[in-house]
Amino acid sequence: MNIWLAPLHGITNYLFRNTLCRHFAGIDFMVTPFLPVQEKSKLNVKNWKDIWPKNNTLHPIIPQLMGNQPAHFVDTMNVLHDTYGYEAFNWNIGCPVAQVVHRKRGCGIMPYADRVEEVVKTVCAQTSYRFSIKMRLGLHHPDEGMRILERLNEYPLDFIVIHPRLGEQMYEGTPDWDTFDAFYSLSRHKIIYSGDLFSVEDYQTLQQRYPNIEDWMLGRGLLRNPFLAEEIKGLPTGNQSSRFSKYYQLWVEELRASRGDLGTLHNLKELWHYYRYLCHLDDTELRHLLRINTLDDFLPESLGYIDDL
Repeated sequence: MNIWLAPLHGITNYLFRNTLCRHFAGIDFMVTPFLPVQEKSKLNVKNWKDIWPKNNTLHPIIPQLMGNQPAHFVDTMNVLHDTYGYEAFNWNIGCPVAQVVHRKRGCGIMPYADRVEEVVKTVCAQTSYRFSIKMRLGLHHPDEGMRILERLNEYPLDFIVIHPRLGEQMYEGTPDWDTFDAFYSLSRHKIIYSGDLFSVEDYQTLQQRYPNIEDWMLGRGLLRNPFLAEEIKGLPTGNQSSRFSKYYQLWVEELRASRGDLGTLHNLKELWHYYRYLCHLDDTELRHLLRINTLDDFLPESLGYIDDL
């Protein structure tokens, strides 16, 4: 059984990934937040610090790409291979953010099965890289995803990650596992499940429902609980207060060195929307924490919540 770290744009960059891997076990593979595909003449991948090999020595990563022009995928993949040696790539057609969708990227491409197939067909015909897709059930209706899956069966994809929601749902409501059943039955490819895995019980329930799925992607669940991959795999978690405190301290130091105090404070406030679950903060406690505007008050020794894990 393999556990994957999901790509969360603006959060799971190489600093986050490395800090996480130094303190927690159980994660086998990682997909990076998306990178924009471009024609070769406009590419400057040496600025893409997130996928520099020297920044990713602790775990294998797969660069995730975003776009809708077949030739741009080929150009970008060839340059990344020639520059950094990457041989596997993932295409994001599941991002539900409005700014992305409006440009017919991410989940915004899902109503256009012809274009999705054109990209996959071009990549498979013109390259020998391992190519995979991360998708949702559709943007507005599951028929969109079904049409795509039917066409993708023709091509040698490495795997398909499926989140069982529509793009228009964002992360609201309950995942549609009945429709996921139909997608899973239809596809001839290896399926990685992604979505609402927040606890060991969640994993066990879904593993019983899908006993042949061997790969599981954790995103928001791992942000809420960095011990989750260890817990799912039955690994000892030890003193969680001490371990989380050391992890959090290193993460603050990494952020401070790269983003300064103001950027670090902004990032930590975003992450405490997730950490609140591990530290059992109620709404009032979270509001109080988010009103703090001094970074020193966000350090481990200032946060009594961590001592109570």
